[in-house]
Amino acid sequence: MERKPPRRTRERILELSLRLFNDFGEPNVNTTLISDEMNISPGNLYYHFKNKDDIINCIFQQFEREIDKLLSVPQDRTANVEDAWLFLHVLFELVWKYRFFYRDLNNLLANNRTLEVKFKQLLGQKVKVARGLCEGLQKAGELSASPREIESLATNMVVVATYWLSYSYVLDPRHFNEPDVVGAAVQRGCYQVMALTAPYLTGESRDLFERLAAEYLTD
Repeated sequence: MERKPPRRTRERILELSLRLFNDFGEPNVNTTLISDEMNISPGNLYYHFKNKDDIINCIFQQFEREIDKLLSVPQDRTANVEDAWLFLHVLFELVWKYRFFYRDLNNLLANNRTLEVKFKQLLGQKVKVARGLCEGLQKAGELSASPREIESLATNMVVVATYWLSYSYVLDPRHFNEPDVVGAAVQRGCYQVMALTAPYLTGESRDLFERLAAEYLTD
């Protein structure tokens, strides 16, 4: 079998740092801990990254590349409730992969100007996508809401999606990283966001929402 080339030290540092930030929280991880876990000298780590913020910013660039692929509304057809639900599920899984950004959001933004600017842009893009999904449902006659209501709905969907995992962490911090807890948090988060649209859904979309909700809440 063809052997895979060994991962570069820089890639291994980013992978390990993401795991440590996710497991212990960004404020509790420093470059000394990262270098110890990597079994390399601090000098070797600083050869690849100037400081911890440099590591964080590079991880965020990875996150941006992945989420940019996701934040798009179907262009070849009108989005439906199932599209929105699938979009949210994939979004929550991606947020979980990079969960320390959301768990430690206020602290990160207060100390990192690059993240402050980038995350603000990201939230704006999320609102735009949520608005597009709602407008698609409206054009299909499956959602009844005024432009002002759609704008508020899109914003509220992003607010809940952004802070849902933080809320879930507070409920059960000691078991937050366990697979069963993760799965439940992701599914419940999808439901909570979609439930915001429920009062505006009509006809078949409302029926589809009820069926999907029943599946999610019983899994």
